[in-house]
Amino acid sequence: MKRRAFITWLGGGAAALPLMARAQRVQRQRQIGVLLGLAESDAEGQARLGTFKQALQQSGWTDGENVRIVVRYTEGDPDRARALATELVALAPDVILTSGASTLGIMLQVTRSVPVVFAGVADPVGAGFVDSLARPGGNATGFTSYEYSISGKWLDLLKEIAPGVKRVAVLRDPAVSAGTGLFGAIQTAAPSFGVELSPINVHDATEIERAVTAFARSGNGGLIATTSAQVLAHRDLIISLAARHKLPAVYYARFWVTGGGLACYGPDYIDPYRRAAGYVDRILKGEKPADLPVEAPTKYELVVNLRTAKALGLNVPPTLLTRATDVIE
Repeated sequence: MKRRAFITWLGGGAAALPLMARAQRVQRQRQIGVLLGLAESDAEGQARLGTFKQALQQSGWTDGENVRIVVRYTEGDPDRARALATELVALAPDVILTSGASTLGIMLQVTRSVPVVFAGVADPVGAGFVDSLARPGGNATGFTSYEYSISGKWLDLLKEIAPGVKRVAVLRDPAVSAGTGLFGAIQTAAPSFGVELSPINVHDATEIERAVTAFARSGNGGLIATTSAQVLAHRDLIISLAARHKLPAVYYARFWVTGGGLACYGPDYIDPYRRAAGYVDRILKGEKPADLPVEAPTKYELVVNLRTAKALGLNVPPTLLTRATDVIE
């Protein structure tokens, strides 16, 4: 380059370098869609999202810098979930994170091309979401929450903490595979515990309150809440109904017990969002969901709320307390 041309470049072209660098940064920004089954105000949903963002940042992806994270909340409403899933797909994200089976199922009805990572689905093979756990085969992969047989352990826990229970109401959403699968496992275990089951289908708050109130009119009752977006969306109501009607109740996750529920046994529901960030990172770097195996939970928790037990007049066996991951006093 001639000296005069070089000086001209220094005076004009070099000044454009900051603008070029900013343009390159904009071009490198990727986009992640997130569809959660909770309400935006729900502390549990915010904890899950916060864990995901923190783990993603540890992999080098910072929201607002090299990645844009667009979050939508379904509030447990299938119609709302479908509209929001369509909205997210229209934004042409590089990858989408979903929560449970209800949000994943709707998302896969909307797209079979955008990569999807799920953070807690009980039976993705049985539901038709993936071909197999080892080789998902389609555009979705992620993390399972449990096997259906875990619900038999919920019944075991209920009888251990409240031996006098003879009748058990099982809250479930029959529209999702977990609703029927978990109830089936409880049915299988029920005869060995000598209990009579009463399924309560969950659709709205009015139905839940009416059904639980009717169930509680007879004595020796207990309650099990199975997993679904619908059940989760009404958890405050369910916990208050159990307290009002003096029903010992067992749940599937810690946040029910910290919210006033009696006891829970199940996987850590925050950890899959940390692990999901790793899969999102790999997909953003070029890997395909079809090649990333669906993984099982690595952490399980047994949590007991002694304040709730005292309010119900229950003496929690010391052997149960020694096995507990956490005891709320």
